[in-house]
Amino acid sequence: MSRIHRLSTILRTVTRYRLDLFFDRDKLPRSARLLLAGTRLLPQPSAPRGERLRKALEDLGPIFIKFGQLLSTRPDLIPPDICSELDKLQDNVPPFDKAHFVAIVEEALGDSIDNLFLQFDREPLASASVAQVHAAVLPNGREVVVKAIRPGIEKVIEQDIKLLFTIARWLEKNTIDGRRMRLMEVVSDYKNTIFYELNLQREGANASLLRRNFEGSPLLYVPEVFWSHTNEKVLVMERIYATPVTDVSTLQQQQTNFKTLAERGVEIFFTQVFEHNFFHADMHPGNIFVDAKNPQQPRYLAVDCAIMGTLTEADQYYLARNLLAIFRRDYQQVAELHVLSGWVPEGTNIGEFTAAIRTVCEPIFERPLREISFGQLLVSLFRTARRFDMEVQPSLVLLQKTLLNIEGLGRQLYPDLDLWATAHPFLERWLKERFQPNALVEQFKRHGPEWLEQFPQVPQLIFHTLERLQARENAPSTPPISRPDNCKSPWRLWAGAALVGIGLGSAFPQWLDQLLQMPTGSLLIAGVGIVLLLFR
Repeated sequence: MSRIHRLSTILRTVTRYRLDLFFDRDKLPRSARLLLAGTRLLPQPSAPRGERLRKALEDLGPIFIKFGQLLSTRPDLIPPDICSELDKLQDNVPPFDKAHFVAIVEEALGDSIDNLFLQFDREPLASASVAQVHAAVLPNGREVVVKAIRPGIEKVIEQDIKLLFTIARWLEKNTIDGRRMRLMEVVSDYKNTIFYELNLQREGANASLLRRNFEGSPLLYVPEVFWSHTNEKVLVMERIYATPVTDVSTLQQQQTNFKTLAERGVEIFFTQVFEHNFFHADMHPGNIFVDAKNPQQPRYLAVDCAIMGTLTEADQYYLARNLLAIFRRDYQQVAELHVLSGWVPEGTNIGEFTAAIRTVCEPIFERPLREISFGQLLVSLFRTARRFDMEVQPSLVLLQKTLLNIEGLGRQLYPDLDLWATAHPFLERWLKERFQPNALVEQFKRHGPEWLEQFPQVPQLIFHTLERLQARENAPSTPPISRPDNCKSPWRLWAGAALVGIGLGSAFPQWLDQLLQMPTGSLLIAGVGIVLLLFR
């Protein structure tokens, strides 16, 4: 009965804000047309569709507000006018009872509030859909903030997510737009995201790692987590005093260097993504503050680390090369990199894909570099790639949205921000450092034992790979090679693989000590093997 009541509430909200106009009525199933038949008599709305959707989600409550915020992170799926409006959703809800907050903290930490804290402010600093925050002072005198999960929120989330799945399943089954937007996938991502936010120990661990990554850095400061007072239900962190990044007038009064501030935001993003491979994926303005004690060298402060992103080493590499290739307008390389990375299927027609990428990118590059949006470029690229069956991974979606946030914030602070001027040398340096000999040596030292465990399979894998390559070169006139006997020089293949194994294997002890001092004879044998493989 509760689900039926909730569905009726949703239907009334849909009608009030004329969300039925989001779909082509004639293409809806008959049951839906009958259900919405009365809406034909309603006047046409004057407000834009994005504004109507935002207000509807706000009326439906905090879980739908959070869902709308997630939708705003999917510009590859959601039209720009709706995305920009959903960005305005505010996650501010009335606070719950302060006595209940105290009870949650005392139960979670196993002691009274008076023993846990020297002072405790019973009036909340902030209240959101999932958690509430109060100020306090630890017995050692450190000022902190105390965050606790809203009581009963798990049950509310489970019920509303079930409804969201029901709605998404119906829309995907009965509407073209529902299928195009992959609503079931979006709801599934939302389910994972919001349940992550319910574990405050996870958020604390994220904050600790981010703080450690930027320890002593002039770019970013992350508040300290006090683990003696932290678990899944309660998070206690250092209280910070700084200017919200949106308070431009105060920053101007402090004579903040906005050019440096904007450029440092970009540098923080690329440092997190490529050097640390651990980036804050919820960098909206409400989570960012500025320390302008030294106004010419301002420093960012970041809070709320519930949602963090990482990339695989392969995705890092292909993303860096893609960005460099895009700005060189080498669209064929962009297409080939998408295939090599596995982002699009192996059989993708490179010529057609190159033409599609060129069509999207060329108009953008007619504008000055400082006006080009990196984030929108990625959005357009991923949207184009979807036509070629690209499955956008959640980590890349988080990265895309984070870049949009950082870039948008940077342009608000300093409209002439040239993102490429900061990004280009960073990416060039990262690729060079990542693949210089010393870096490769470190990878050998780190992964050598794992690679050797798999080494017995290498000759066969190399043989089958070369076999497939030769089959592709000979197609369609020559049938694919299926047996080793068909290879022109099978003895060279096997001999080469064996010599590589002998040469590298004999030097294994030296790898662990000092790979650069590998015996010359071992290197020579391995080198001969590689030559035989490459020039068979």
